[in-house]
Amino acid sequence: MAGNKSYTIVEYFGGDSGYRCGYCKNDEGNFSHGMWSHTMTVQDYQDLIDRGWRRSGKYVYKPKMNKTCCPQYTIRCHATHFQPSKSHKKVLKKISKFISKGELPKDQDNGEPMEAVCDEGGPREPSKACQSEVKCAAITDIQKELPECPAITEVHEVVDAAPAAPAGSETSRTERASESDERTAAIAPKPGIGADPARPLCRKAKDLRKERRLQKDQIRQSADGVPSIVSPTPPTAAQTKPLEDFINESLPDNAPHCLEVRLVRSNPPSPQFKASFDASYQVYKLYQMAIHKDPPDKPSESQFRRFLCDSPLEAEHSPDGPEEGYGSFHQQYWLDDRIVAVGVIDILPTCVSSVYLYYHPDFASLSLGSYSALREIAFTRQLQKQSPKLCYYYLGFYIHSCPKMRYKGQYRPSDLLCPETYTWVPIEQCVPMLENSRYARFNRDPDAGDPRVLKDVGRLLVLYRRAVMPYAAYSRKRKGSSDEEEVQQYGGLVGQDSAERILLYRS
Repeated sequence: MAGNKSYTIVEYFGGDSGYRCGYCKNDEGNFSHGMWSHTMTVQDYQDLIDRGWRRSGKYVYKPKMNKTCCPQYTIRCHATHFQPSKSHKKVLKKISKFISKGELPKDQDNGEPMEAVCDEGGPREPSKACQSEVKCAAITDIQKELPECPAITEVHEVVDAAPAAPAGSETSRTERASESDERTAAIAPKPGIGADPARPLCRKAKDLRKERRLQKDQIRQSADGVPSIVSPTPPTAAQTKPLEDFINESLPDNAPHCLEVRLVRSNPPSPQFKASFDASYQVYKLYQMAIHKDPPDKPSESQFRRFLCDSPLEAEHSPDGPEEGYGSFHQQYWLDDRIVAVGVIDILPTCVSSVYLYYHPDFASLSLGSYSALREIAFTRQLQKQSPKLCYYYLGFYIHSCPKMRYKGQYRPSDLLCPETYTWVPIEQCVPMLENSRYARFNRDPDAGDPRVLKDVGRLLVLYRRAVMPYAAYSRKRKGSSDEEEVQQYGGLVGQDSAERILLYRS
């Protein structure tokens, strides 16, 4: 992959001020750490999201879990062990019916809980967002033994200053919902006196049919002199059928429509990405206006580029990695030679990370949020065959305190990240704790701590005046730096794994 000559450059902004929450609408209840990433390796971002960070364009943020009004827990699905649920199969059948018969479902499904990309639901815009210039793009001469090297290494390549950090919302897949979440409005029953206690309880038609079938089998076996013990029905092939078979069934040949999924690299933009940029942006604009009721001038092209096209992740390739390489991509859903949906994803060393999805509002009834999640899980399984360690699908944040965001827990088996020890815990063990408290420590070992915490902040790398140095050398050079508390906070957030690869930019 990147080797020892690629480094991450970030500018930390802290997280003391509260901003409006897009989930509970608390005006000042949402708190998060934030930093602007000028450039980032995929391994460093993998380490960061495994410590609760998340990117929105080039802005990277981490909710202050014990302080924010709606704690957001990183969630990952074990893609290789995933089996679609009944509601997932319904979504795939809905797509299959549309492709094979050409008819859209009559019910316009606008129930997918999607958040506007640049609205109030996500990280605030830092007050000092990258107004200083960063004069480095690649670092090629940092000495390997940092504890023995207080020397200053010059940085030679030039990078233009990045644009302002977003005021936007979380661009993780908070927009996806399963079929069960799509039916949120129920018809209220007419008032009455309740059930008749003299009558037996109603039973499901499926149970009644099963009972009649068993009775017939018993009668037939009794007539043949066979003991009346009926073996349970063996599982059908459909019960163990992998996800890929269901997806292929949803794409029949010789159908009125043709659906194709194309993967294009968004950073740096590939020729295919550039050729389809205008069409992709127009779908995004229609989506924002129809689904989120944005005015026509709000979903601008610059906004689209900043949040869904720009990425700090470097494009990297590895002999044992996927053919596509690592980095940021768009998965485009082409229906009859037109883009109808786009999934923004990151391919990282151990996972595919979902960033955002938008679609053409004419196809809102197709549950494209759920469908794209299933396609991305299948894509992760495909990549895992090329790179065995790439076996997880990250769905962004799980927010148990917001009922519409609980659907992510239906993609199982899945884990939530413990906010104190940064260990993964099965979601089945986490949900009971979250029922009692919005914030919970999932690791049940009271003595367990963060094994990767950065204990020696002096080893942390600082980029100062175009020179790279350990923080110990930086503090001596500044002679009582006023930002010591901020740097120490940042050092605890990045962890030991990446502390000597991520450069903290100081103007």
